[in-house]
Amino acid sequence: MKTLPSVVTVMVTLLLAGCAEDGAKLRTYDNNDLELISSQSAVQTCTCRFVMEMDEAYCRDWVRASPNVARFTVDTVNKTVEASAFISWTGKARFVDDKRGCVLE
Repeated sequence: MKTLPSVVTVMVTLLLAGCAEDGAKLRTYDNNDLELISSQSAVQTCTCRFVMEMDEAYCRDWVRASPNVARFTVDTVNKTVEASAFISWTGKARFVDDKRGCVLE
């Protein structure tokens, strides 16, 4: 019966080793926070306006983050939202339909 704990230990070790990164290099994240803020603001605002069907004032308060660096514009005809953070970073979301809601472009 002493072999069962040994087998379990070896299996867990192999499983964890399989999850390890190749080599010693660290995983880097390609996008920065401002890109994430602008894209997330676009999707949340699109969802608020076109899925939840709330007014723009409510959505501005609902989406506001701290610090509030993202600005957005809503195109109600095309059902799109463009958000930007410090002019350089932008995100755009559009309403697809009632089943899928809003998606990033």
